Amino acid sequence: QVQLVESGGGSVQAGGSLRLSCAFSGYTYTNICMAWFRQAPGKEREGVVTIDSGGSTGYADSVKGRFTISKDNAKNTLYLQMNSLKPEDTAMYYCAADFLGGSYCSVKTSLFGYWGQGIQVTVSS
Repeated sequence: QVQLVESGGGSVQAGGSLRLSCAFSGYTYTNICMAWFRQAPGKEREGVVTIDSGGSTGYADSVKGRFTISKDNAKNTLYLQMNSLKPEDTAMYYCAADFLGGSYCSVKTSLFGYWGQGIQVTVSS
């Protein structure tokens, strides 16, 4: 059973930075796609970025150039470095994972079956 636990959220002023972490466990297969999603109050869940088992990434247009995803397999941790934060980045952020490859490992997919509990990020103007 894949388990995901997020940490590192909080409040920051616009223009600031935060780094989210997602500790993952419970799987041995290497062909796993991991992602960050977010959901703001009253809005649909939005895919932010994905990273596949080969390290290829895919970003939502809204965060390109500001957010960076990375993964440390030795530490079983996924990261999301968020720079130049904007008030519209305020949301609950979720770590997600599933055994997806190719084009299925995408911010547009709804096939992720494993989710963290979520962590709040608040950006004030």
